[in-house]
Amino acid sequence: MGSTSLFPLILFILFPSPAAAGDAALAGLFARKGVMGTLVLSSLKRGRTIVHNDERASRRFSAASTFKILNTLIALEERVATGKDHLIRWDGRRHDLADWNRDQTLESAFRVSCVWYYQELARRIGADKYRDYLNRSGYGKLREPFDTTTFWLDGSLEISAREQADFLRKLCLRKLPFSDSSYATLREIMVAEKTPEFTIYAKTRWAASANPQIGWYVGYIETPDDVRFFALNMDLRSETDLALRKQLVREALQAKGIIR
Repeated sequence: MGSTSLFPLILFILFPSPAAAGDAALAGLFARKGVMGTLVLSSLKRGRTIVHNDERASRRFSAASTFKILNTLIALEERVATGKDHLIRWDGRRHDLADWNRDQTLESAFRVSCVWYYQELARRIGADKYRDYLNRSGYGKLREPFDTTTFWLDGSLEISAREQADFLRKLCLRKLPFSDSSYATLREIMVAEKTPEFTIYAKTRWAASANPQIGWYVGYIETPDDVRFFALNMDLRSETDLALRKQLVREALQAKGIIR
């Protein structure tokens, strides 16, 4: 074997790829559910990333309400929300989702993805602040011009699953331009499930204006030995597919031996 053919092998040994694209176990999960989508699953301590559907993992989609993770940090940092109990009164206008038809705190609005609450925060934050924070956080791509109260919903702000996972890593490591108090409040708000074995911090959302409609589930799971970041998006055929977002992530975590 010549020195030229040895060179790529030496590079691979010295610098192994951190990602195992086309993971068979993850592919099997999506195939059994009959859905099109992607899942990025990345380890903090081991530095390894596994991916289902690598091409789609790099494709940007509307951030939809997954942006509430960053939006919450911005609102806290700018003091337009003073804590998780920050109250905004409902104006009485009826919405299709019953959970929105009441007064909201920052915590409750995050959990039920209350659009009107975050739109009121957005009016107080303003376009210039959003441009600055999005740029400094390296969050997706913002198309100009944009509407300050709808840009994360109407497709003006797009992000890929890979970018979501990278953002979550920076969030966990506190490498974003926010104070410790803002991080701590968001961490409380983001708790989706807590057991003696693990804690999941996450956000779901449904990009209903996209065609096809896109379902997101992004977050991270803390176990005694590691932190794993996950970012899933999938095509939604109907509302019955919404439950598959969390189900696919949970089964992926089980398949990889992260949870039982």
